[in-house]
Amino acid sequence: MEKREYQPLTIPRITWDPKSLTGTFGELVAQPLEPGFGMTFGNALRRVLLGGVEGSAVTSVIIKGVNNEFSSVPGVLEDTMQLILNIKQIVIRNKEGKAGKMYLKVKGEGIARVADIKVDEHIELINTDHIIAHVAADGDLDIEFFVESGRGYRPAQWPTDKSLQDDNRMYLDAMFSPIKKVTFDVEKTRVGGEIDYDKLICRIYTDGSENPVDVLHYSVSVLRTQLEHFLAKPEIPFNDISQQPQQTAEEKTVGLDKIGIKGIAVDLLIKPIEELELSVRAHNCLVNAGVKRIVDLVNLSEDDILNIKNFGRKSLGEVKDSMKAFGLSFNMDIKESDIEKALEGRVTNS
Repeated sequence: MEKREYQPLTIPRITWDPKSLTGTFGELVAQPLEPGFGMTFGNALRRVLLGGVEGSAVTSVIIKGVNNEFSSVPGVLEDTMQLILNIKQIVIRNKEGKAGKMYLKVKGEGIARVADIKVDEHIELINTDHIIAHVAADGDLDIEFFVESGRGYRPAQWPTDKSLQDDNRMYLDAMFSPIKKVTFDVEKTRVGGEIDYDKLICRIYTDGSENPVDVLHYSVSVLRTQLEHFLAKPEIPFNDISQQPQQTAEEKTVGLDKIGIKGIAVDLLIKPIEELELSVRAHNCLVNAGVKRIVDLVNLSEDDILNIKNFGRKSLGEVKDSMKAFGLSFNMDIKESDIEKALEGRVTNS
């Protein structure tokens, strides 16, 4: 049997707008796409992003002295229902995706915030300034939180045998998704003399527990692995017979696509850490340890950072937030040779 020849497909370039990319917002541009593919991919990505990305949330609580959500808490301004509503707004980053617990104990007059909650090692709280309750001078607020991971929305999982639990545990409905909103637009773009190709612009908003680059990677992984099961025969190798249109001069400066790091400008990595606008304390600790460029920082692990003299967890949180705003993270493992190749390739193609 003769081998069939297939028509190639246009391979899109995927770029993130580095000026607007933060830990909670990212604008992705995919172009050029085959005519009609922009709406197809936009809808598919949006649906998976909104409903298929894993996240963590509080699914049940034990509030000392309370056995149902319609009770009042002695010495606390908020009633139990308002406490639960405040608890549902806690933004959680679960580093391992495993279930965990958190604890809040406030005695005497004060404002109980997310920052006051003690968490398991694999759990990190994002909106630390969020208020949980206002406690009076004679108040005593004691809450145990149970955290789980999941996808989308899940109703409260109350046991069916009885409404009041022996341990006074109350179950909450949970929104696990870290995605707050996804929008997309499809425009026309040119390839050579053809003007009928699509350009997909996708805007992703998250709650800060995950960044837009990671949630898109997760969503594409979901789509790809699910669609693989629709294949009845070996996959047609369109990537082998297709080519990516030549980049414009502007697009060549956007990222390190060639080494698998998309949406991050190579120029940013070679800049000094002053670009991150860190506090004087954090900056001096890093410079004294020989960490002078952003690439030096992103190649370290959190343990490496904490081993730096006089560098504490508060400074670590500050550095992570600054890095996140640029789409950066620890353990990126970017080699000097890869940066040199990216720079050389940009010059060669100019």
